[in-house]
Amino acid sequence: MELQEIDVFIEKDGQVKIEVRGVKGMSCLDLTKDLEAVLGDQKVHREMTPEADEIGQEEVQQQQWQWG
Repeated sequence: MELQEIDVFIEKDGQVKIEVRGVKGMSCLDLTKDLEAVLGDQKVHREMTPEADEIGQEEVQQQQWQWG
């Protein structure tokens, strides 16, 4: 399993930036949803990394389960 990292940056003006690395596919959203809720759940901008376009092993297993 690859190293998964979540970095949280809080700017002087109170804006929060969350960066996720080492997570393929859209599962990064599942990892950060509780953290986002605790931090106020105020999304102004969301920028996905190239890793979000990749298919992770978990997503491959889910597809195999759905397709039989």
